[in-house]
Amino acid sequence: MSNANGRKTATVVIASVIVVGAFTYLMLGNIEGDVVYFYTPTELLSKGDAAYDRAVRLGGQVSPGSVQWNAEALDLKFKVREGTKEVLVHSKGAPPQMFRDGMGVVVEGRYRRDGVFESKNLMIKHSEEYRAPKAGERPQEMYRSLMKGGTAS
Repeated sequence: MSNANGRKTATVVIASVIVVGAFTYLMLGNIEGDVVYFYTPTELLSKGDAAYDRAVRLGGQVSPGSVQWNAEALDLKFKVREGTKEVLVHSKGAPPQMFRDGMGVVVEGRYRRDGVFESKNLMIKHSEEYRAPKAGERPQEMYRSLMKGGTAS
């Protein structure tokens, strides 16, 4: 009877190890293919050939004067910069309403061998600060830092 209990225990332990091993393999086995790395232009350009054709996120500021927008074709080109390094970005579709020169952005896509980052998703970075409006304050006054040529209050 003791021998039978020992076999059952061993069988349960072995089955548990197999199930845990299979679960771990399924969950972590191909995680490298699913990870999307975040790079600045400097980091992306320093990767050399390893940067090409991989799904990544690129973050930085829209380089002033670099925005080229074709509204009819919904085609957008601009440069993302960080320090002295810039990467040309191409995006299809309308940009977010607050998109403009100098704005912080994160683009998700692939860096092509021709030196253009092909974006599938364009996100803007914005302030997370909130303050309640003062009595009688108009939105144009409250949000002037977001408007073209505005200054922060």
